[in-house]
Amino acid sequence: MPAVHLSSRQLIRVSGVDARDFLHSLITTDIESLPERTARPGALLTPQGKILFDFMISRDGDDFLIETDAAQRDALMRRLTMYKLRAAVTIAADDADGVTVTWGDGSVTGAADAAFAKAGVTLSRYPGKPEGIAIDASEAEYETLRVASGIPASGFDYALQDAFPHDVLLDKTDGLSFRKGCYVGQEVVSRMQHRGTARRRVALVTSETALPVSGTDIMAGGKPVGTLGSVLGNKGLAIVRIDRVGDAIANGIPLTAGDVTVLLSLPEWTDLSFPTATQEAEP
Repeated sequence: MPAVHLSSRQLIRVSGVDARDFLHSLITTDIESLPERTARPGALLTPQGKILFDFMISRDGDDFLIETDAAQRDALMRRLTMYKLRAAVTIAADDADGVTVTWGDGSVTGAADAAFAKAGVTLSRYPGKPEGIAIDASEAEYETLRVASGIPASGFDYALQDAFPHDVLLDKTDGLSFRKGCYVGQEVVSRMQHRGTARRRVALVTSETALPVSGTDIMAGGKPVGTLGSVLGNKGLAIVRIDRVGDAIANGIPLTAGDVTVLLSLPEWTDLSFPTATQEAEP
């Protein structure tokens, strides 16, 4: 069972009698239905529906642990505090040293990652460095698993404040609720869901040779259809306009990144497909 310590991930502890209601009415994740020992992805959105902060969230007794990139943690804490008002909530940096992840043997003793579970991977997340777990794998191995599973990450595959939750598959990974009451940005993402207007999605990218650098445009017939994100040799992820890619595939137009011909596919676990001009993208 590989185990990796992610020092770039840090935790925020949200506690108090109003913690559940406070978070449930603020972020994209359904907190009320969040099981014990499960980590779900989530986001705090702008009023325009774009991702301001992204994270994983899990229960720790009556408290909640929000796992986010270390570079985001302080700003996320300030933003949560801004919304606190008179709620009986305490928002504090947790003193755990990073996050440890394990995967591979089908058992979960930490918090089961709901996003990887959708991709058929049993992956557990633990605060800090738990006793009894030997760190025997590298972050590169974790990144290889993440890319192969089609799980995007901010800073690698998309920029904060530039992506909608649908763009990064939060609607497919239990990170976006359409059943609970109002939260910041809900109106916009609900409209995208019910009108079926989500056109940007995460795609798996492969090529026969090494891919160019992250940030390279993916082109079809001289027109951009998306941008490379994570790149690992000849494999990577990209956020693409699935309608434009569908049209290119239907018309036999090659897809390229720089001078490299690429193949795009949508993660099988999403049940998404590339539409053509006469089809609607699947919700």
